[in-house]
Amino acid sequence: MLRTNQLFLNYLENLYEKQERKEDILIKPFSKGQRIFTQNEKPSKVLLIKEGITKCFFVEENDKEYIVEFLGEGEIIGEIELIRNISCLCSIEAVTDVTVYAVAIPYFKSLIKNDLSLNNHLLDVFAERIVNTSKRASYQQLYAAEHTLAQLLALQKQQGIEISKEDMAAYLGITVRSLNRALKNLK
Repeated sequence: MLRTNQLFLNYLENLYEKQERKEDILIKPFSKGQRIFTQNEKPSKVLLIKEGITKCFFVEENDKEYIVEFLGEGEIIGEIELIRNISCLCSIEAVTDVTVYAVAIPYFKSLIKNDLSLNNHLLDVFAERIVNTSKRASYQQLYAAEHTLAQLLALQKQQGIEISKEDMAAYLGITVRSLNRALKNLK
């Protein structure tokens, strides 16, 4: 539901503190609702979430959103686009106020070439994403939307955040009307 990565966060906090040139890694705030990355646009930095929660989503050809994941502390964004030299695969938007470490692209490229620790973190991230995607796909096939909805409602309560019905439906891959039926069934 909410992906976090404390080890990656610790790694980047350490890099931030030790950097010689203070422009290689900056701290940048985003307000709730603010777009951080936009699908099909080129990212200007690689970001790691320091604080807050974001949603990662696709906008399909029919203009419907599909939320891939909610990302929290320690989650990296923009690295795949940098490695593959492509535009953003999806959009990232702040669900709460968010603070990120913004890593300059030339610096990130030099880290990829020279820092085995970064590469190990990236391998872990990629492997985790593959596992999570597989689990979620099979889970959605095996369980009714109500089961995942219950987990989403628990996440909302645990994090003290408000997730709109539209976002809940987009995460579950259903319509708002189907979401309302599922909410009614949970009561």
